[in-house]
This record gives sequence, C-alpha cells and structure tokens, in this order.
Amino acid sequence: MGDPLGLQDMFFGTMAGAAIVLMGASYALFFALGRLHQSRSMSAASLVSYGLLAVATYVLVDAFSLSGVWILVTTVMLVGYFLLPRAIWQLCVGTHAGESADTHSRATQ
Repeated sequence: MGDPLGLQDMFFGTMAGAAIVLMGASYALFFALGRLHQSRSMSAASLVSYGLLAVATYVLVDAFSLSGVWILVTTVMLVGYFLLPRAIWQLCVGTHAGESADTHSRATQ
C-alpha cells in the first residue's frame, strides 16, 4: 500500500482539505461578485483564491503521498473548480437574460 502516515502528514492533509473547500468557495464567491459588479479587485481576489486552492491541493497530494490515478483525480478537481463557476455564471446569465425587460414591461402596464 505505502508507508503509514505520520501525525504531521495527517495534520497537513486535514488542513489542506479544509483549505481546498474554503478556497473553492471563496473563488466562486469572488468570481460571481466580480462579474456581478464588474469589479477588477473581486476578479483578482478570485484568482488569488484559486491560486491558494492549487497550493492547498499540492499540500494535500504531498501530505498523503498520492500517486497514480489520484494525481489525475486532483487534476480533474482543479480544472473543475476553475471551469464550473464560469459555466454556472453563463447558465445564470442565459436563464435570466430577458428577465429585466419583462419586469420593466409589467411594471409600466
């Protein structure tokens, strides 16, 4: 199987897992706020969050000595974390595209 994990590796792996969840959520939040308010600082914060997500993923892989198919899994996870907020944003924009015109026309009638 592999060498047993030490206490330090377990600690770093656990903290990296928590950081992955938090940085993934903050990346999605800052990405959406940056697009919603057309804010460069929020967009920059989203990229910083994604960078920290990538660092946390590296720490997780190193702490748990992942190899083989697990490297592929973490790579797919990183790509998914990057692309899915963008896809969800496009879905929301497409879904709500005619909504403001409909609301305005109903209010004026």
